[in-house]
Amino acid sequence: MNYDIIVVGSGPGGYVTAIRASQLGLKTAVVEKENLGGVCLNWGCIPTKALLKSANVFEYINHAADYGISVKDAKVDFDGMVSRSRGVADGMSKGVQFLMKKNKIDVLMGTGVVQKGKKVSVTDADGKTTEYTADKGLIIATGARSRQLQNLTQDGKKIIGYREAMTMKTQPKKMVVVGSGAIGVEFAYFYNSIGTEVTVVEYMDRIVPVEDTEVSKQLEKSFKKSGISVMTSSSVESVDASGKGCKVKVKTSKGEETIECDIVLSAVGIEANISNIGLEDVGIVTDKGRILVNDFYQTNIPGYYAIGDVIPGPALAHVASAEGIICVEKIAGTNPDTLDYGNIPGCTYSSPEISSVGMTEDQAKEKGLKIKIGKFPFSASGKASAAGAKDGFVKLIFDEQYGELLGAHMIGANVTELIAEIVAIRKLETTGHELIKTVHPHPTMSEAIMEAAAAAYGEVIHL
Repeated sequence: MNYDIIVVGSGPGGYVTAIRASQLGLKTAVVEKENLGGVCLNWGCIPTKALLKSANVFEYINHAADYGISVKDAKVDFDGMVSRSRGVADGMSKGVQFLMKKNKIDVLMGTGVVQKGKKVSVTDADGKTTEYTADKGLIIATGARSRQLQNLTQDGKKIIGYREAMTMKTQPKKMVVVGSGAIGVEFAYFYNSIGTEVTVVEYMDRIVPVEDTEVSKQLEKSFKKSGISVMTSSSVESVDASGKGCKVKVKTSKGEETIECDIVLSAVGIEANISNIGLEDVGIVTDKGRILVNDFYQTNIPGYYAIGDVIPGPALAHVASAEGIICVEKIAGTNPDTLDYGNIPGCTYSSPEISSVGMTEDQAKEKGLKIKIGKFPFSASGKASAAGAKDGFVKLIFDEQYGELLGAHMIGANVTELIAEIVAIRKLETTGHELIKTVHPHPTMSEAIMEAAAAAYGEVIHL
């Protein structure tokens, strides 16, 4: 029962870590209590995108006349949308099973608890407990779950989290979404697009508050145009779910307001899965609900590592994967570089989509940097006009002295596919002038990146 590496958790951090460890010649096992692929593949990234695609198709059908096509009597098959989403998730989970076999990784199904001596005990569904040893390293990748608030206790029926939001039996007529991060606005878009009356309640003074201010303003404008009610600088004080539906008491700058709805979706963030996994017994240090690690993800106890949502930093699938690869490469002695957390892209799959990397305009100004800003609206893009997707823009922020691309912020159709170019440009330390001279294909949405760079230097052509 000895391995070189044991990974506890098989999400995009855990299973990627296990595969890379196996590639490096390390005998590897992964512990999983539910489904291979973790929350991302089964309850997050993948199935939500399947639902959003269904919503997108329904929107196309409803606006078919705009494209010269006549379609009548399109109806939402809510069960069909949910079934398709679950099918996509199941297929991806089976894909991870295949990858485990292909890479000769043992899958230990059960609940894992770390023990002293680089050991983990795994209790299976029948209650049988087996102990395993990780000679070179035990990596904790147990992920996170929906955060619970005292005044917004989830009951799984009327007050729900993201899991229930993607598997409801019937489509609600009215929904209140509490929180406007990626999870909140994605579900707000999905349910609104298929006919649910949606209200978004956000505590901060703007929705998607981690994004650039101009992006927040554009999304609120787009949401309101599509019929979503947006309440900012507002907080949910209580929810009365004793009746047929819910009565949501919301505190606003103008006083209290009560909203009646069928479902309240709590999308107020996540909390790490670090309880009852043996951290205290081993002596692993935590702070503010996260495991503390060094630049190569080693905890304070030699031989124990942690990656992904259980450590400080952005709780993103691609971050967990990158951390896991660096972690096992360091264990294997390949001397990897540390992860540049200043160059991590973030994506939100609402409509319009949002993507960003690096500093916002406000952050750059707070640092006292002299900057050049270039902005190009998709309303001036030939491809966006042809596609009927003119909402949004690309905004680039450059250091005035050196031409360094400090940040990029996009909102519009398919911008989550465009952000990787910016990440690569920043990795290669490409300047604004070099970006302007990089020929982009026409007509594409990506031209907006080149045009935004040109706008920063007074050379924009199509605006």
